[in-house]
Amino acid sequence: MTLYLGQLVKSRDGKAKIDNPGLHFKIPFLSKALKFDVRIQNIDAESSRIPTDEQKYLLVDYYAKWRIDNLPLYYTRTGGLPQRATLLLTQKINDALRAAFGKRSLKEVVSAERTDIMSIIKKTVNQSANDLGIHVVDTRIKGIDLLQQVQDSVYQRMRTKREQVATKYRYQGKAEAEKIRAEADAKARISIATAQTLAQETRASGDLKASKLYTIAYSQNASFYSFYRSLRAYKQILAKQGTIMVLKPSNEFFKYLRLTTHKHKVKPPTS
Repeated sequence: MTLYLGQLVKSRDGKAKIDNPGLHFKIPFLSKALKFDVRIQNIDAESSRIPTDEQKYLLVDYYAKWRIDNLPLYYTRTGGLPQRATLLLTQKINDALRAAFGKRSLKEVVSAERTDIMSIIKKTVNQSANDLGIHVVDTRIKGIDLLQQVQDSVYQRMRTKREQVATKYRYQGKAEAEKIRAEADAKARISIATAQTLAQETRASGDLKASKLYTIAYSQNASFYSFYRSLRAYKQILAKQGTIMVLKPSNEFFKYLRLTTHKHKVKPPTS
């Protein structure tokens, strides 16, 4: 485009005249040629603080691609300065982000709905960017981070929830362990009682058989049976070292010892 005395040169239809690339002429000091980059340009904005529906602020990183769609309007609104166009467009994108995030929770923002959000933002920004003579080709969110205090709050809530779940499982485990332990103790007591009962029955049966054997042996030779039992008693008692017995010599326990000593008593020699 060309300025003549500070005004846009217009064609016969009253619209601003746009000169295509090529050879053109201008009047020195009166005319000024304006050059515009109509290629796609990028906006790589700094992190913006955007609140959600829960009033939790997020740091949102995004980029946008735009190009000039209406040269006369673009020049009129921005003065033909790309920096000013970038600033105005960034403000519109931030407003669209706040409007979109303000209707959604943190979970919805970071979930698969992000693509839908960007489509809505792109449409909203394009509607408002038409007043600048700009068309937004694309907008993308590069990253969403929680503020430090929000991170601490979220992590603390997650930690509390995990601790509650862990406590629940811990108590369930203790209850199950007590149940298993009680069942094991009951089975052990039943097994011990059963074994003791069987042992008593076996012992009683053995004692009964032994008594019958003793009765049979005693009936066959009472004196030998009495002698045999006394010898076993002597062996069991006298074989232990340090055994002291305080009994009268005439005690029935020494009956067979007295007989043995008497039969083998050695007479002293005579002079």
